Amino acid sequence: MSIESVQTLIKDDFTAVNQKILTALESDVVLINEIGKYIVYSGGKRIRPMIALLCARAAGYEGDKHITAAALIEFIHTATLLHDDVVDHSDMR
Repeated sequence: MSIESVQTLIKDDFTAVNQKILTALESDVVLINEIGKYIVYSGGKRIRPMIALLCARAAGYEGDKHITAAALIEFIHTATLLHDDVVDHSDMR
């Protein structure tokens, strides 16, 4: 199964995850908004939230908490990347 076929399978949930991320990071602080856009539009595969969504589907979950869980997983992953950049004194992400 290709990544594209997986993305098609969870398209609606993934769209909801993106919206959850952008909504959670709405702020008067410009940098916070930029971080949200980076998470959603950076072009990464975002395997971790995909796995969460697929697990929910495989388990027959019918609620919406898997959307929040997938967004939180992406927040944690992004935070670890940013932390690593700070520790490494990186100029780029």
